[in-house]
Amino acid sequence: MKKVLVVYHSQGGNTEALAKAAGDGASSVPGVSSDVKTAAKATAEDLISCDAVAIGTPDYFSYMAGMLKAFFDRIYYDALHKVDEKPYAAFVSHGGGGKAIESVERICGSLQLKKVVEPLIVKGKPDADALDKARALGEALAESIR
Repeated sequence: MKKVLVVYHSQGGNTEALAKAAGDGASSVPGVSSDVKTAAKATAEDLISCDAVAIGTPDYFSYMAGMLKAFFDRIYYDALHKVDEKPYAAFVSHGGGGKAIESVERICGSLQLKKVVEPLIVKGKPDADALDKARALGEALAESIR
């Protein structure tokens, strides 16, 4: 069975809701499972062993959350050249900016991950439409590895 890893950080619950929805979307694809983990608990092995990854963060001062940056710092050299061309998708929750996606995409590019789904950027608390879009993001990511 193929696996989609969803790595995220959330303090207020908005990004967590999107992460769970993305995981549900990925798991809805036959032959694909999802593993939803906080950035604090995810490891390099989690990233190396999955078939695709979704990455979620709140926007803090137009940058990804520090905990997500710490995840990338921890795993970077262990994962470098072991995740080349691995499909990824990213999602951001924000209160008025949404520019954190740029920092996520820069690091994903440095790791040679391959963007296969356009990023999802959600302002405020995710409503039903935003959660549907997060599920669709997870599903599209899962479909990319079938």
